Amino acid sequence: MSHRTGGGDPAHTLRLLWRQPDAGARRGPRQGRSLDDIVASAIALADAEGLDAVTMRALGQAVGAAPMTLYTYVPGKAELLDLMLDAIYAELPRPDRSGESWRSRVAALARDNRELFAAHPWAAEVATGRPPLGPGLMAKYEHELRAFDDTGLDDVTRDAALTFVLDFVRAAARSAAEARSARQDSAWTDEQWWAANAPLLAQVLDERRYPTAVRVGAAAGAAQNAAYDPDQAYEFGLARVLDALTVLIDGRADAGRP
Repeated sequence: MSHRTGGGDPAHTLRLLWRQPDAGARRGPRQGRSLDDIVASAIALADAEGLDAVTMRALGQAVGAAPMTLYTYVPGKAELLDLMLDAIYAELPRPDRSGESWRSRVAALARDNRELFAAHPWAAEVATGRPPLGPGLMAKYEHELRAFDDTGLDDVTRDAALTFVLDFVRAAARSAAEARSARQDSAWTDEQWWAANAPLLAQVLDERRYPTAVRVGAAAGAAQNAAYDPDQAYEFGLARVLDALTVLIDGRADAGRP
């Protein structure tokens, strides 16, 4: 991944994230916009054109300001990226699901994150090994950890279980984005592409040499009208993630019984 969090000065970034006094990047002309406005414009630009399109020049054009003026808000794109991610994390719904089963709660948090990546596809492409510890992320983390209440998992395992779920959702979101990009670039649906290339594929896919691949591929393709269906892959994968966590949680419960 070419984009990653935590690339700016940590102390300065944290002051910006938490909107602490004297968090401005540089002295300069009087600011006519709020930092929230700048971040919202950067998010809108990334949503429309991708993260690579978010440059200080492009952002300045979007907000009607000279690029140098933006440096009075943020030191650079590294800090801006952390602010953008924290802002979209703050958007995630955090309803009280304490009355639901843990599987229902975890499925809901997976769905919420999937919808977040669908609204902001660029976010799934950002490496977050050094996450922006702002108010949006902390509220998200607190809420999502509570999905594992009453499971008997210790704190370290609870964090690992959440990471397991979120890593699956992120990977599924990237695959879905790649599928959308392929359709947009070709201007064909998957069904149209396969139909157009069927004669050529019939020549090279020898069912005598690849009997299992041809049979299974044909069955899956007929069921999905494509070689890959992001929705089907997500639903199947999430069910297996939940099954794996069930084995873990039930195993720990059994181990604790006399």
